[in-house]
Amino acid sequence: MSGGGHAAAKAGAHARHKRGGHDEEEHENHERWLVSYADMMTLLMVLFIVLFAISQVDQKKFAELKNGLAVGFGNPSVAFNGGESSLLESSDSDSPMDLSSGIGGTTSDATAIQDAVAAKERAQAAQRQAAAQREVANFDKIQQQITAELAKHGLADQVRFSIDERGLVVTVVTTGIVFNGNEAVLLPAGRAIIDGVGPAISALPNKIEVDGHTNQLTGGTGTYPSGWELSTARAASVLRLLHTHAGIPETRLMAAGFADTRPLYPTTDPQAAERNRRVEIIVLSNLPADTRALLPSAAEN
Repeated sequence: MSGGGHAAAKAGAHARHKRGGHDEEEHENHERWLVSYADMMTLLMVLFIVLFAISQVDQKKFAELKNGLAVGFGNPSVAFNGGESSLLESSDSDSPMDLSSGIGGTTSDATAIQDAVAAKERAQAAQRQAAAQREVANFDKIQQQITAELAKHGLADQVRFSIDERGLVVTVVTTGIVFNGNEAVLLPAGRAIIDGVGPAISALPNKIEVDGHTNQLTGGTGTYPSGWELSTARAASVLRLLHTHAGIPETRLMAAGFADTRPLYPTTDPQAAERNRRVEIIVLSNLPADTRALLPSAAEN
């Protein structure tokens, strides 16, 4: 190369240097994988920390949970008497989460829970039975008052008493002294019967239902198109007298007619024609349904 060319090359290099240029390209960074590797290791560490954390049970809080459940079942001294072991505690099986061994990995805790639930259910059943017996005792007092009042007028044999899942049922057999045949107007003796029933139930908070029933005889129903209208009209007559004479509020009274759909005796029974024709005054119990269902059995005891 001539001296002029060498000088020109040096001048060009000098010019590039002044402009900040480089003869060689910037080399590639081969250490970028370290950043991704570090992120992956961090995530793995967090994962293992979380797994470790959820595999442990706070023994104190677990004991508080057991005692709280025991108190809720009403028997803190008996409900939980097993050890405060970890949920991952080894048991007879190879699985660390063997649910068949109950809470805390011991059968004693599971059995204690079952015993506590059973004891709770027995206590509730006993409470319902006691409430049913108290209700029956109250109904007995009402029955005695009604019987004493009717006995003064020689009408005690015109009324029968029973207790079913609805409450106290006062059955008035609608013979000729209560209603004329196929009529719904109370006769004097019928009015005396209702007047004997009214005072004993007027002060009660219970609702009163009056049901009318006819018998299965195929004879006519007088001025009424069918037994439905006749039985409803008779129930309404009794209800009206309970309201006007005994002072029972209308909001506590209801009436219904069932014609011959709910007989007490089959048609083959000699008493069917007379006993199925009746009016029932029902003192409805205020107890819950599951307790009312115990009233018939409590009345038999």
